[in-house]
Amino acid sequence: MDSAIRIDETAIQATLEAGRVPDSVRVREILAKARGLGGLGPGDVAALAGISDPELLGELFDTARWVKERIYGRRLVLFAPLYISNLCTNECAYCAFRKRNKLVQRRALTQEEISKEVRFLVEHGHKRVLLVAGEAYPEEGFSYVLKSIETIYATRSGPGEIRRVNVNVAPLEVEEFRELVGAGIGTYQVFQETYHKETYRRVHLSGRKRDYDWRISAMDRAMEAGINDVGIGVLFGMADWRFEILALMQHIGHLEERFGVGPHTISVPRLEPATGSDLAEHPPRPVCDVDFRKLVAILRLAIPYTGIIMSTRETANIRRETFALGVSQISAGSRTNPGGYTEDEEYASQFSLGDHRTLDEVVRDVADMGYLPSFCTACYRLGRTGADFMDLARPGEIRRHCDPNGFATFQEYLLDYATPETRDVGERAIRVAIERMPPDVRRTSEKMLSQVREGQRDVFC
Repeated sequence: MDSAIRIDETAIQATLEAGRVPDSVRVREILAKARGLGGLGPGDVAALAGISDPELLGELFDTARWVKERIYGRRLVLFAPLYISNLCTNECAYCAFRKRNKLVQRRALTQEEISKEVRFLVEHGHKRVLLVAGEAYPEEGFSYVLKSIETIYATRSGPGEIRRVNVNVAPLEVEEFRELVGAGIGTYQVFQETYHKETYRRVHLSGRKRDYDWRISAMDRAMEAGINDVGIGVLFGMADWRFEILALMQHIGHLEERFGVGPHTISVPRLEPATGSDLAEHPPRPVCDVDFRKLVAILRLAIPYTGIIMSTRETANIRRETFALGVSQISAGSRTNPGGYTEDEEYASQFSLGDHRTLDEVVRDVADMGYLPSFCTACYRLGRTGADFMDLARPGEIRRHCDPNGFATFQEYLLDYATPETRDVGERAIRVAIERMPPDVRRTSEKMLSQVREGQRDVFC
């Protein structure tokens, strides 16, 4: 089998042209197909991307809500990014961390500083973090990342600790990816940024990241090394969003053909202003809010069992609007600069944030909307990853684990970290959600909730 991944831009353009003006009958056939939870093909996606009629758009959103609820229920997983450095050897026109940007003070956190940042996150209730580093390391090289992971896992405060570290670092060789496996990471994440080769060339001016093929093949090397869960994504706003999601599907199809399973998550960031970047201030192909909601809904229907992540780049309102359309994970209380959680000094962030609320405020808002905030990390720790996770997800069996684990971790948060107002809202949300559970799932959930209320922690199934 040919292991090289190739994005067929000619095929994508032809598919987009064929689906440019979809008729209502065709659209409704596709939406009915999506309710079968088997995913969609490129032609289906192109037709949905061409929707402009408000009535059909409403039907698209309704179908996405149905699919999201059917697979994920009302759970919404929360995490925080942890930036350990902003050192970089690349010149990416959209990023504040680019090598020649003199407006950014360069820094790599010491292990003591990383531990301090982790304690802050733990003491506010976080259980999972996404470690992020610029695409260069201090003199010790890649071992800096491995030591940082060890420090995160070793740091505890009161009843809390980080139970799972996901990682977003520069593409690695297979042997280095194996070292990440040994360090006990959860998901390895890296974005292609844009799949459009000419655009990619224009915005990546120098450095290893300029090599399109090296970057797009990172997930192959990660999965060869034994990382079961990988996360991919597009930085929307640099090329046509419709092209990007069809290219994303080609990437997913390649991984499924070669490894039997696609990505665990897809991230959907939009370009936001970044210090020293005119491109970030003026995106070449900006994605309006309606199209952004549309692309989230289409992704949920096209790849129904893959998690969709939305960061604090987006405003609170946009985040609220997309929860029901397919988003299953969000960051909260985020900082995107090294030392950002514990220090007052100004180190330029990688990009501007749209949602500045604290974790407690986000949790309260999410629960008040009828969703179940979850800090669960059980699947990683019980080996329910990669193909094993999908084997449970496709028949709907994974909810028998995820719902009780979501309740238990949310209850932990309410008891150990929540403000009184958030605790009241959260307890009410748990009571309402419990009533919707099938009897067997309700019994498991109630048992685990009782264990947490009696003082046990890290209860999972």
